[in-house]
Amino acid sequence: MSGNRVEELEETVTELQATVAGLTDELVETKERLHAVEDHLGSDLDDVVGSSDIVDGDAGASTDAEAKESESNDEESAGSDEIIVA
Repeated sequence: MSGNRVEELEETVTELQATVAGLTDELVETKERLHAVEDHLGSDLDDVVGSSDIVDGDAGASTDAEAKESESNDEESAGSDEIIVA
């Protein structure tokens, strides 16, 4: 019975290694496609990404307050037994 368990574990390890290799390949391909998109869009991408990062004084304070409120709500709900479905 011990030999059977070892074979099962070896098979599981082989499957996991294949999964990791496949996911690694997908990640590399995705990164290559992302770089191609970034190269294609160039400064247009900077405009899109940069616009969400630009915040003036009052709006920045509001955003910070909202973020802190959201964090406190998350902490409060983390201790409860409620099930939240997103």
